[in-house]
Amino acid sequence: MNQTKPDKTLQSIKDKSPHIRAVVGSHRIEEEIFGRVFDGKVTQRIWQFVRPYKHKVMVSIFAVLAFTCSQLTIPLLIRHAIDSGMAPGVQPTILLQIIIIFAIIVIINFIASRVQELVTGRMAEEVLFDIRRAMFSHLQRVSLSFMDKTEVGRLMSRLQGDVNSMQEFLETSVLAIGDLLLLFGIVMVMFWLDWQLAIMVLTVIPILLGVRILWLTRARSAFMAAHEANSITNGALAEAIHGVRAVQAMDRTKLNSELYGQLVDNTFKAQLRASKLSQVMIPIVDTLTGSAMAVVALAGGMMVVSGRIEVGVMVAFLFYIQRFFDPIRSLTMQYSVMQRAMASGHRLTEVLDVKIDVKDSDKAKPLSSSDDGSIEFQNVTFGYNPENPVVKGISFSVNSGETVALVGPTGSGKSSVMALIHRFYEVQAGAIFVGGHDVRDVTQKSLGRHIAMVLQEPYLFTGTVMENIRYASNWADDKAVVDSAKAVGAHDFILALPKGYDTMLTERGSNLSHGQRQLLSFARALVADAKILIMDEATANIDSYTEMQIQKALQQLLKGRTGIVIAHRLATIRNADRIIVLKQGQLVEQGDHDQLLNLGGLYSQLYQHNYASFDDLPTDLSSKDRKFST
Repeated sequence: MNQTKPDKTLQSIKDKSPHIRAVVGSHRIEEEIFGRVFDGKVTQRIWQFVRPYKHKVMVSIFAVLAFTCSQLTIPLLIRHAIDSGMAPGVQPTILLQIIIIFAIIVIINFIASRVQELVTGRMAEEVLFDIRRAMFSHLQRVSLSFMDKTEVGRLMSRLQGDVNSMQEFLETSVLAIGDLLLLFGIVMVMFWLDWQLAIMVLTVIPILLGVRILWLTRARSAFMAAHEANSITNGALAEAIHGVRAVQAMDRTKLNSELYGQLVDNTFKAQLRASKLSQVMIPIVDTLTGSAMAVVALAGGMMVVSGRIEVGVMVAFLFYIQRFFDPIRSLTMQYSVMQRAMASGHRLTEVLDVKIDVKDSDKAKPLSSSDDGSIEFQNVTFGYNPENPVVKGISFSVNSGETVALVGPTGSGKSSVMALIHRFYEVQAGAIFVGGHDVRDVTQKSLGRHIAMVLQEPYLFTGTVMENIRYASNWADDKAVVDSAKAVGAHDFILALPKGYDTMLTERGSNLSHGQRQLLSFARALVADAKILIMDEATANIDSYTEMQIQKALQQLLKGRTGIVIAHRLATIRNADRIIVLKQGQLVEQGDHDQLLNLGGLYSQLYQHNYASFDDLPTDLSSKDRKFST
């Protein structure tokens, strides 16, 4: 891999790669909110998840108060031990009493610290899993229109990284309350002991504030740059892994490695700068602590010599000075935690607040077993972008038990029609009826039970063969699963697997061939025993032998069911009861195979010119289509 020049900037990388420009642009929108210290709306929304555990929050706060009081009390006991317990002529019992009280305070300090850590940590973990469960549940129900335009990698980042940022914030927020209480408590006690020494200690605060203001500006910019650079690098890595086949096929390996190397180099520099700035406050605070202690030692020593204060007061001041800068150092770290938490909380609430476009109406009723498998489209118009419809005023009907093929060139609206039958999207105009009921008036659960789908790319999940076939029919017993596999011709190859039906499948069933995965998806559809079966390019991308097996499986699947078959190949569609031809979102002709041949339209052109697919037709031929209806 070629090494990048030291002065190579992110802009030069962006200029070299359209992909990187796109990733940078998408992430910059999110990074605009990074750096906001407090967001009331985000805090209020997160509190909804914390509220069920408010009793644990109260216990944590009580523990923090006990810990803070013990921290404030210990230097006062030391002062009392020096000035009263060690004075000439004082009875030893006084010092013994002070030691006993000191031991009790130390024990209280330890218990309070442990309770605070354990309860707060447990509460943060429970809130974390509640947020993840809520996000997972919501993402399972959001409309496909949202999923169509959302990157999976970004959703995974929110489910993992952003939720972890919120956990860190919840774990440390109670500590921040304790730090603030300790800081104000120390100031009040120091003024109570000696106001002049207290003022001397506080003279370092303006210096600290000045450094803090200068540091915040640089640190915020560095943290944002590091976070953005890391996001871009992760995005490029994820895309390169997912698209490794295309990368190798187009010989982009070397160039992608160089571009990724530049991204890694940029991320390293940004992270290094952020790391340096995040650590710079610690030595500054330590230096100011030492300076304050030197001032107190010098001025306090002179006051002790002059008899103005006692030795115990000066010693107590030294202890308080050490404790005074500890919460300042801790709050400095808390600032960065809160920045990340507010940005993460904003992104989490964005996902949780995604509007569910397709949902059951208040009057929705379930489809019953007595409802048939008929389908009717009445002047339906739909577009993923409302301004650009992909289905334009389509009307047709499918009788219960009838098999209808939807054909047409790519982009004609076939898959969109399939998605609308299942109500994955809402129509813009018109209505769709299943079993005589408008799909908007029935429950989505019953609609899903009424319709089974087999897609071009069968999606199998990590689990056994048995679990995958039963995925949509958890009520089915083992016998029903085996019978469905036998019916579609999958039983023999399943038995040949190492553990038969108990064989574990890897992600997406990658340890099976495409044809085997498709047969399992057929078995899954069959065991669901739905009245309507929709197949979207189920025979695409397979060899001739596998297609023969699948054609036999189709005959079993379609027995007694309404079938909607979406396909390009003539072999798949010619035996359908009726064929509907779509073009550019409109119904251009329909009829059975012989009727369409006699019509001389688009379907006839495909057949007469021996084209295997509508996508093979030249433009001059496919433009000669005519209307036909039965």
